[in-house]
Amino acid sequence: MTHTDTIAAIASAPGAAGVGVLRLSGPAVPGIACELLGRAPTARQAHFSAFREGDGELIDRGLLLYFPAPASYTGEHVLELQGHGSPVLLDALLRRVCAMGARLARPGEFTERAFLNGKLDLAQAEAVADLIAARSQTAARAALRSMEGVFSHKVHEVLHALIAVRVHIEAAIDFPEEEIDFLADPLILRQLDALLAQHGELLREAQRGVRLNDGVRVAIIGRPNAGKSSLLNALAGSDRAIVTDIAGTTRDVLREQLNLDGVSLELADTAGLRETDDPVEREGVRRAHGELARADVALLVTDALHADHDLALLADLPPTVERLVLINKIDLGHVGARYETRDGAIWVWASAKTGEGLDVLRDHLKQLAGANSGEGAFSARRRHVLALELVGEHLERARHVLLATRAGELAAEELRQAQHALGEITGTYTSDDLLGAIFSSFCIGK
Repeated sequence: MTHTDTIAAIASAPGAAGVGVLRLSGPAVPGIACELLGRAPTARQAHFSAFREGDGELIDRGLLLYFPAPASYTGEHVLELQGHGSPVLLDALLRRVCAMGARLARPGEFTERAFLNGKLDLAQAEAVADLIAARSQTAARAALRSMEGVFSHKVHEVLHALIAVRVHIEAAIDFPEEEIDFLADPLILRQLDALLAQHGELLREAQRGVRLNDGVRVAIIGRPNAGKSSLLNALAGSDRAIVTDIAGTTRDVLREQLNLDGVSLELADTAGLRETDDPVEREGVRRAHGELARADVALLVTDALHADHDLALLADLPPTVERLVLINKIDLGHVGARYETRDGAIWVWASAKTGEGLDVLRDHLKQLAGANSGEGAFSARRRHVLALELVGEHLERARHVLLATRAGELAAEELRQAQHALGEITGTYTSDDLLGAIFSSFCIGK
């Protein structure tokens, strides 16, 4: 896509610094570069230059780098000016290049142009912002792998398998006069089952990628005085929550951000879940249920005496929410720290008061956050997971239609919609509204 305007923005962080960077992209770049340098610049070579106003007054001295199209970040002519990191000087230089034919760039417009010009797909473009915003080294590595195309490659593998099934089914539809019922061919169902398995693995990897990118939201729940606030304080390493022997001390949701060996966690200490006539505590209980509905991990704090009864608090959770059960207060019962997996949940015996067993709990929280996802882990966004979940729904409906009615037209339509949902991840099919929402969240200059 060819743009007729040239954009410019300060690409370095706000505030004073040793070096400041100004970036330009568009058709006017060669002329601006010649005027600033006094001659035509050599491609991809650093030139020491005096940056001057139109009347010749010196603005700053620094480096000028020219990247001609299409071998540039945006696919257009790109110019980078590196001077001293003074906000005053950078603003003056920005005004100068705008007077020479550029305009101020919108947030994310450089990366948007890279996407529109085919230098990046949409998932890779989003990974650029995720890399900049990464809160841990693990998240940064995952975002870098997505930016390099690991996630997009896996999406395309599923897409190619999906197209193969579509071709088989639509070929059967195109030859209805044949005596052979091609839709009854077991190969189609085998292909579809293999596709569902491949899609399921990608969905699980994307869900881990979201946790690596956004961090894991952990809702600490339980009845009053189970030790939820004590646990938050122990994990945070400070007295963030008020702890008393009075039931119902916590009334609101108290959040704490943690970084455990490179993975980000958001802990939410909630009000004790019980029936109450106190309107303030009742509002706290309502907020606790709301927090639980948004959580990635439900951490139930209980003790050996009440564990079986308190499990009812986890009964209505969706299957996507991970379950952790902490048998707290083992210091009172002279029980040792240990853990086991039971009924799809991880059970940990520990003491929030003494700290015994909490290292095991931390290890499991890190695992749920994707700390041990391996070298192939990539970052993803919640919209990617929603799109993949929609793909799964269409694939399941297509399989059901083939088994129940052999209605090839209906199955083909479900597969077409599944392909469309996959295309929204990489930007093959997308809307201007979606692009606007994605790139407006970027920083200016990127």
